[in-house]
Amino acid sequence: MVCSLATGCSSSVLLSFQQNSSNSNFNFLVSGSGAAKAAQPFAADLCVVDGDVNTDKIPDLAETTSAALFDLDRKETLYAKSAYARVYPASLTKVMTALVALEHSSPDTILTAPQDVWVTEQGAQVAGVNPGDTMTLDQALHLLLIYSANDVAIMIAENVAGSKEEFINMMNEEAKKLGATGTNFINSNGLTDENHYTTLYDMYLIFNRAVTYDEFTQIINMASYSTAYHDSDGNAKEITVNSTNYYQQGLKKAPTGVTIIGGKTGTTTAAGHNLVLYCKDTSGHPYIAIVMKAIDEDALYDQMEEVLSLIPQG
Repeated sequence: MVCSLATGCSSSVLLSFQQNSSNSNFNFLVSGSGAAKAAQPFAADLCVVDGDVNTDKIPDLAETTSAALFDLDRKETLYAKSAYARVYPASLTKVMTALVALEHSSPDTILTAPQDVWVTEQGAQVAGVNPGDTMTLDQALHLLLIYSANDVAIMIAENVAGSKEEFINMMNEEAKKLGATGTNFINSNGLTDENHYTTLYDMYLIFNRAVTYDEFTQIINMASYSTAYHDSDGNAKEITVNSTNYYQQGLKKAPTGVTIIGGKTGTTTAAGHNLVLYCKDTSGHPYIAIVMKAIDEDALYDQMEEVLSLIPQG
């Protein structure tokens, strides 16, 4: 930082997140040649939350539910409830899985399903991938984000990092870099583990980074996806999947003036029902809306509608 100021290349410095630093989230002046220059805080381009915000606007939200609405252009938190409560992310985990994959591999990378690709947990959603099957990362990301395929999450992890363990390390390092210090990942798909947790605000930080990738936003906007990958003998295996997001399926409609670009669902018994959305108002301003730990599917979409209704009109 001192070197860059001494050269006079910039009138400000953007500080990265430093978990143990008391300075990383605050403005302060640094001396250099000429006038003093202000260092930009880590959160300069983020919406911040300091406790609950405007909770009176949705008074009937369940006590255990976390929810928030973030205005990305204005860097404002329009609503927040229990943003820092520890929750299980379920398949919202796959947002980070996709983010790490996009940051460390190219979409045309060929993935090969490992021997331990099978997911045996009852009720877990899978694409039916078998050991030795091959597909591109682009195909895998579609199956991961649209259909929430748990076996594909394992396939991505082992191919991108060489092992599931190393991929989990990469996920946790990325979380720290984003400032998501209330998060700890144990797997790449979100299946329940008491040591696999996050907070609503951390999910905002992770999703906010993911939507900077065009491929990510294009995929989450899709209602369905058809492709053909190959088995270990080179035979084509066709698959068609539908989005788990009711807004993309057309089963739910956003409030007037709100356009849903896309999002990610996540549901387990321990996590409850969860949904993170990327949406825009009539002027094209982007927002992130999140509801976590809703008691059931109906409550999830009813509460999300209340959150979306807080997006300003006009």
